Amino acid sequence: MPKTILSVNDGKTVHIDADSSGGGLNQPQRYSPAEIEPKWQARWDADASLYAAEDHDSGKPKYYCLEMLPYPSGQLHMGHVRNYSIGDALARHMWMRGYNVLHPMGWDAFGLPAENAALKNGVPPREWTLGNIVAMKKQMRRMGFSYDWGTEVTTCLPDYYRWNQWFFLKMFERGLAYRKKSKVNWCPECQTVLANEQVIGGRCWRHEDTVVELRDLTQWFLRITKYADELLDGLDKLEGWPEKVRTMQRNWIGRSEGAHVDFAVEGSAEKITVFTTRVDTIFGATSVQLAPEHAVAKVFALEDDVLREKIEGLLEEQKKARESDALGAIEKHGVETGRFAVNPFNGERVPIWVANYILADYGTGAIMSVPAHDERDFEFAQKYGIPLRRVIAPVTSGSEEAALPYTAEEDAVVIDSGEWSGLNCADAQEKMAAFAKAKGFGTPTVTYRLKDWGVSRQRYWGTPIPMVYCDACSPEEPLPVAETELPVVLPEQIDITQTNGSPLGRVAEFVNVKCPKCGGKARRETDTMDTFVDSSWYFYRYTDAKNARAPFDSDKANYWFPIDQYIGGVEHAILHLIYSRFWTKVMRDLGMVKNDEPAERLFTQGMVIKDGTKMSKSKGNVVSPDDMIARYGADATRMYALFAAPPDRDLEWQEEGVAGISRFLSKVYRLVTKYSAAAGSVGGSSSALTAAEQTLLRKLHQTIAKITQDFDGRWHFNTSISSIMILVNEILAQEAVIDAGEVSPAVIAEVFRGLVLLLAPFAPFAAAEMWEQMGAEGVVFRTPWPVANAELAQENEIEIPVQVNGKLVTVVKVPAGSDDDAVKAAALADEKVKARIEGKTVVKVIVVPGKLVNIVVK
Repeated sequence: MPKTILSVNDGKTVHIDADSSGGGLNQPQRYSPAEIEPKWQARWDADASLYAAEDHDSGKPKYYCLEMLPYPSGQLHMGHVRNYSIGDALARHMWMRGYNVLHPMGWDAFGLPAENAALKNGVPPREWTLGNIVAMKKQMRRMGFSYDWGTEVTTCLPDYYRWNQWFFLKMFERGLAYRKKSKVNWCPECQTVLANEQVIGGRCWRHEDTVVELRDLTQWFLRITKYADELLDGLDKLEGWPEKVRTMQRNWIGRSEGAHVDFAVEGSAEKITVFTTRVDTIFGATSVQLAPEHAVAKVFALEDDVLREKIEGLLEEQKKARESDALGAIEKHGVETGRFAVNPFNGERVPIWVANYILADYGTGAIMSVPAHDERDFEFAQKYGIPLRRVIAPVTSGSEEAALPYTAEEDAVVIDSGEWSGLNCADAQEKMAAFAKAKGFGTPTVTYRLKDWGVSRQRYWGTPIPMVYCDACSPEEPLPVAETELPVVLPEQIDITQTNGSPLGRVAEFVNVKCPKCGGKARRETDTMDTFVDSSWYFYRYTDAKNARAPFDSDKANYWFPIDQYIGGVEHAILHLIYSRFWTKVMRDLGMVKNDEPAERLFTQGMVIKDGTKMSKSKGNVVSPDDMIARYGADATRMYALFAAPPDRDLEWQEEGVAGISRFLSKVYRLVTKYSAAAGSVGGSSSALTAAEQTLLRKLHQTIAKITQDFDGRWHFNTSISSIMILVNEILAQEAVIDAGEVSPAVIAEVFRGLVLLLAPFAPFAAAEMWEQMGAEGVVFRTPWPVANAELAQENEIEIPVQVNGKLVTVVKVPAGSDDDAVKAAALADEKVKARIEGKTVVKVIVVPGKLVNIVVK
């Protein structure tokens, strides 16, 4: 008989017969997903309450299961299918476990892709986006995902983005939203500002080949840095989040304790402020180095044409390093300016250099260079012959013995540093920072890599920022739109083909408005909000999606939050997740929610790989779920996405695997429909079980225990599905015995009902059809999850490895529960053991209960 081999990523291989025949109680029916799946989807669509969450007074424990909402690109890909299949299986399982489940879905509908697509196709962004939503929602329904569409959120509609504007006004009132002129990241391709988090390796996060430029612009910011310490400390409480995500956020927040120190510029009123985490090494500073764009470097360049050309050359090197994504490994070049700075601790003159590896937008754009105690400074000093001066030494040895650069802080002391010599590094840092503050040339400082969130975007398709400008009554400060005037509606029909400046600035009827303060002529803000604003709080709106008076009702949000399980890609570890944590804390401080963090647990699924690379439209290797559904059905498609690899690892796409799952479902369907009459019987198993009944029930309850553990633990759904396959193989092995009448209808009912219930979270269409075929009552995934019977699951025999003098000789089988004496006797009676110990003296027999036997001989 031909077989299909399905490989499982736990080292096991499951063999599933491609075809099987045999008589039975009923004539087996053919499994046709093209007929079965639309039938059930129509029924589910007709019952709006099926997937709807219940009120908080339902008496059930709550479970908020959430997958990250997609951008409506127009079609799902297999990466979506994998993400949503994980969440769907979990939601269905929790319903079966008796939970009140909230499982919503919505659309991250603003953003550049829609605007760019509109430019390319000549379709307005709103029309393009809403049309894509219709198409993707149809695909999601066809996949059978269990979403409560009554809570649907679409972020580009005024009923949602008016609350973006409301939040902005609340933050403005509290000083959390503000405007300033600063260096910003500018993407020439997007023609807009990017937040620091949206710059990856010097390039735009959406355009991998586009180098980001630095520009001076006046922009709107959200003061996320106010919550920097809380965002950092809160990571220790997020034990249900992957450590790699928490580490990424810690590194991005980048808290550093140190001091700001001012170096006066000799012969000038200018000063250079440096930030250092090692003020204890300041007596070892032998130069000060500036970024090519530092203000003081620009002053020097104005006075010296030759120097200006050299500095421009360094700046060009920086730009080229960004283009090649080599900024971190740039070959270090510098130019000596001929000017000197004064070390405020000892009055020493140190030369001022401009260096290509110092960035204007990082720290203060200037460093004190201590080459004896910093690897980067050491490399630069060696190249240009800058002196090294040792000021830190090990406690246990002389300074001459420590190789340079010597960067230790622990078990190290300060030397040749005036009154601070002899102090350990930590004490010296504290005392020297205090001295700088007392003398007025420095201050102890905590700095962060995290910068305030720049939310201004010079594009059309986003939330209008609800601020106006009036030259008459408020020439210096922007004015907020009244809350009663919200939403500030985004115009629908405008020309977005010009990319010079904000498109809204060319719409007179939008720009020209009455001043909310004096009633005179005023201008609206023409920038729109970063689309990460939309996704920072959408999951709260799900709890009260139709509320027209507030973003959501606090009682409802407090019932559902925190999210019990959030599922999405690790690529959102910074861009989305840190913003959503910030937004939650702001809402908490506004008195809207009680929770400090949005999600208790986070799961980051692996990518779908095809032809050796991530599946994506840009790579041209996308597999359409519509094609897979047409060939094999939605159940087989989603079940393969769960089976082919553990969900936290990358999945290598193979269509043959979907075909194999389809054949497996056909096999299960044939068995269930064949025995559907007996499976519809009621009543428990008899107390006197035949050997076949014991075998079937043992395997069933072992499978229940395994899958329950998988849902409660590491989500190894691939092994969950393989254990169902093993159960089906056991049923097939007992098929002749069942047909011979040696298995009671009650056992048949228990086995087949259990099989269908176990399959329901993974293949809901097939499970619903088989549940109906058996005549079972109710909705299959509202039926209580089966409970493993530990006694029935117990193996009759266990295998015990037998060693002689520590070397494996054989494996013996003994009845489960055998005592040590019985295990010894079985081991000594084995023929292989007898041959090995013949003519030798048995010194002792060591039994490790349930594990092994070691026979010691001489």
